[in-house]
Amino acid sequence: MPETTPQGLTRLAFGGDYNPEQWPEDVWEEDVRLMREAGVTMVSVGIFSWALLEPAPGEYDFGWLDRVLDLLHGSGIRVDLGTPTVAPPAWFYRAHPEALPVTAEGVRHEFGSRGAICHSNADYRAAAASITTRLAERYGDHPSLAMWHVHNEYGVPVSACYCDSCAAHFRRWLARTHGTVEAVNAAWGTAFWGQHYTGLDQINPPRATPTVVNPGQALDYRRFADATMRENFTAERDILHRLSPGVPVTTNFMTALSQCDSVDYWAWGREVDIVTNDHYLITDGRRTHVNLAMAADLTRSVAGGAPWLLLEHSTSGVNWQPRNPAKAPGQMARNSLAHVARGSEGAMFFQWRQSRHGAEKFHSAMLPHGGTDTRVWREVVELGAALDSLSTVRGTRTCADAAVLWDWQSWWAQNLDWRPSEDHDPRERADTFYEALYDRHLTVDFAHPEADLSRYPLVVVPALYLMTKAAGQRLTAYAERGGTLVVSYFSGIVDEHDAVHEGACPGALREVLGLTVEEFAPLLQGERVRLTGPGGAGPSGDVWTEFVVPHGAETVWTYADGLAAGRPAVTRHRHGEGTAWYVSTRLDARALDTVLGAAAEDAGIAPRADLPRDVEVVRRSGERGEYLFAINHTAADAKVPLETSGTELLTGERAAGRLAVPAGAVRVVRLDG
Repeated sequence: MPETTPQGLTRLAFGGDYNPEQWPEDVWEEDVRLMREAGVTMVSVGIFSWALLEPAPGEYDFGWLDRVLDLLHGSGIRVDLGTPTVAPPAWFYRAHPEALPVTAEGVRHEFGSRGAICHSNADYRAAAASITTRLAERYGDHPSLAMWHVHNEYGVPVSACYCDSCAAHFRRWLARTHGTVEAVNAAWGTAFWGQHYTGLDQINPPRATPTVVNPGQALDYRRFADATMRENFTAERDILHRLSPGVPVTTNFMTALSQCDSVDYWAWGREVDIVTNDHYLITDGRRTHVNLAMAADLTRSVAGGAPWLLLEHSTSGVNWQPRNPAKAPGQMARNSLAHVARGSEGAMFFQWRQSRHGAEKFHSAMLPHGGTDTRVWREVVELGAALDSLSTVRGTRTCADAAVLWDWQSWWAQNLDWRPSEDHDPRERADTFYEALYDRHLTVDFAHPEADLSRYPLVVVPALYLMTKAAGQRLTAYAERGGTLVVSYFSGIVDEHDAVHEGACPGALREVLGLTVEEFAPLLQGERVRLTGPGGAGPSGDVWTEFVVPHGAETVWTYADGLAAGRPAVTRHRHGEGTAWYVSTRLDARALDTVLGAAAEDAGIAPRADLPRDVEVVRRSGERGEYLFAINHTAADAKVPLETSGTELLTGERAAGRLAVPAGAVRVVRLDG
């Protein structure tokens, strides 16, 4: 069986993508010397090198890569070795132009970027298998090899192709998934608009049509595109397992909801030996450290709670957003250690040396254009020392207080055309509920809707438009057995085929919530409604309201105006031994805090009023001990109460009572006991 941690790595991973092919060979020695100075333990190599490794069909040049790997091994630096299948060479596309992907509008992309791949194309699959085989045969037992890195960021920038090869592949996928054309007709509801098929050979991808395509077809095509990419990953993975036994295989995810929406990471997490992730701060005005925490929690959850690895993030600014601010002094360390707190076994970057050419030459790196006499370099060296002092954290697991349900397939379905309101954004609801939980200092696991939730006292459902009958039954049983559930509007509406559950909405959740929704009443842009409750005036909501009819649920807040005036807006239902809350309008994070506070009280979760806002406290625990991470994202010094004394690992000082965490700083305490 392959390892589930990088082979030969005895410390936390620290390093980045290393692209020596961009530089003269006389620079390589300097690179390795500076890597040792910075405390680098592992680098990713060869991810975009196919054209250099195979400059012509069947002709290989491995000499330069031999020298790079030997040089790294001689300095004790482990290697995450890439299969370069994200970037086929120009000669390949010259010979096989049909391997370039086609849009739904029929436009074929051209060579000259990256990730321009039709994943159904047989010639691409054969060429990818060939270069992967050659690399595994040559380097499968190289002493520097820590793990294999297949492809790069599947799903970005292209996940779906609509060419004739994909059409044939889609039909085969439909036959495996549904069995017969009659089953496809039933799943897609093709009786509507006269879309009935009498043979699978009549079905094409959901290409451009005069108006919206069949939503069941569109949803299945998202699933097909994701499964097709995954087929290619597993084909390469299986070659590597066969020729390089025992060495773990991964591919870098982009789990943040702000970065990739085309991949079902629950499915992918089951296929990799180690879950790895790339995360970049999105400067859209939101609190970027909250987005980071959410992405890290989501990645850890995809890993089943096991340790994972941050394979890319940035030392400072990126270059692909409209505005790309630099990170403030100390922010690089805070970002890196926040990932470690939430389960990462290190902090890797894109990239080691900042490029002089190409599309990402203004993307920050560990070694900037300005060299070693720069703020970024000095902070890189400091971070390397900090991570070295945290080596004993390896193998421990992050401790969670609550769960948030999330499903990429539900997200796909929700984002199809012709929904009641385009202003309802599942990602926004997930972000906002997470932010409210973060501000209550609760560490969150994410969970698939059909997962076992019994260990969580509180489960939050921010946006699950698509919910299977099995998932609804699990949530009902969860509350019956004493769990506390919080559900947001427009959840539990359709089944796995995007068909509305029979009966009144929310079909999958009617029983546990103790209510029905008679009618959706979304609001116009800019329109707001006021809520009122036992204490008088409550918060206001926007985007969405509903005509809620209680069937056992008690009303907590009522709509004070709007079409739903006088009807329940927020409800609470005792179900079995537990409680289920329902929020039928869009509340901001501060208003949600009131609901979540009451739900947390139902769940027996004590408030953390002793912690300031934007001071994270996260625990990791395991055979090597228990660790408390305190991360201060504010401009003021903070005090964090300690229930147990311990040793602060970054300073070596003893800590007891109230831990001092300077402004913008991080402290990690190994607790006694």
